[in-house]
Amino acid sequence: MARFEHTVTVAALDRHWFEEAAGHAVDLFDASREQDGAILLPDGRPIHGLRLLKGRHLQSGALYGEDPGGKAGKAGKDGEGAPETAPEAAVLREWRPSRTVEVESRVAEEGMSLRVGVRLREPRTPKALEVSLDGHNPEGGSLYRFSGRAKADLHAWWAALERPSSAPPAARAPVVGTAKHRLGRARLTVTPHPAEDGTWRVSVVLSVRGRWLLRPVAAVGLLFARRPVERGFREGVDSAAEEWAELLAELPSLHGEALRAEIADALTTP
Repeated sequence: MARFEHTVTVAALDRHWFEEAAGHAVDLFDASREQDGAILLPDGRPIHGLRLLKGRHLQSGALYGEDPGGKAGKAGKDGEGAPETAPEAAVLREWRPSRTVEVESRVAEEGMSLRVGVRLREPRTPKALEVSLDGHNPEGGSLYRFSGRAKADLHAWWAALERPSSAPPAARAPVVGTAKHRLGRARLTVTPHPAEDGTWRVSVVLSVRGRWLLRPVAAVGLLFARRPVERGFREGVDSAAEEWAELLAELPSLHGEALRAEIADALTTP
């Protein structure tokens, strides 16, 4: 097994702002309505790039996406006349804003068929985010199949940041991701630590190992490729930290109705 670890320092995200923004976004969607396929916010403005293609708005089984062919077709209540499939479309599996929101999408890209699932628990004050990914090449064998699962326990994340900076890290990482393939499997963990200046020190650990009889082969391969793999891993973590900084710089420092209005503008602006 090969293990890689890298720690970066990033600016902190204010928890109260994050949860307030999430609550506003969920409430805007929950109060939206469908008209001729367009999804309208409570003030009547359509959400940009989002249309109801099939089913009932905010009901299990509803299909959303951009209307294929660029026409503003109307989706019937029973889905008649709506396309069965659409590029970059997503199916709403569950919409219970106080408990769970779940969305699943299927896309085909470069010969690969991908199924992506996203589940958010307690969306108004997000408790956990779960992501699943399954991919395969319909024309290929087992070497062209892979899967991945990730879970971010947001309550555990905030709890880890409330610990004294001198305290040891929590026993379980708040963010855990796993990936499986016929040749091997990987496990990624992300753990935050509070810094004295108010920033976050985020430790990322990647473990890779071969599977079954391929373990010796994978071990030999990692022996020769360890340095470039480690360099690529560090560069990837550093790049993610830079993107995080850019994202925080773009977030509005607003609260209350001003923040709600800003989110509504972002949803309706091309």
